[in-house]
Amino acid sequence: MPELTPSQTVGPYLALGLTWPDGHLVVPEDAPGAIVVHGVVTDGAGEPVPDAVVETWQADADGRFDHPEDPRGGSGFRGFGRCLTAPDGSWRVVSVKPGAIGDGQAPHIDVSVLARGLLDRVVTRIYFPDEQAANAADPLLATVPQERRSTLLAVPDGPGRFRFDIRLQGEGETVFLAV
Repeated sequence: MPELTPSQTVGPYLALGLTWPDGHLVVPEDAPGAIVVHGVVTDGAGEPVPDAVVETWQADADGRFDHPEDPRGGSGFRGFGRCLTAPDGSWRVVSVKPGAIGDGQAPHIDVSVLARGLLDRVVTRIYFPDEQAANAADPLLATVPQERRSTLLAVPDGPGRFRFDIRLQGEGETVFLAV
């Protein structure tokens, strides 16, 4: 039997094929209802991750997806964003606040993070603090221990701005989902 080779980690990423100049603009910055969701990706030591990729996927303001499996029909809303982190680990996406999907889930943005040292992407969600009743009824949030739920809540950071930092490991690690 041949010897197994050591496993390899993902990254650092080549910019070729991953850069998308307007990927962070799910909607134009001056679009009605536009919000900015931003934060910093940090590693287990709390250091910024300067070469991560943050991808977002969400419903439009009415809770609809532009997807063939959405029984309400396509919305025309792209819903997908991609942002490479800056040298200080910061990321930023301009979108709209998603509406409730109608299946008991609170309004949220799905997030994938790819970075060096990860064998696969990690997936989390961004929930909004002004959706207290919906968040309390959300079936996924109900499975997260109370003391860790704050890692899934965006923090208001000015009019139309929400901060969501992503900690990949260690104290205050963001809750990641098994998908």
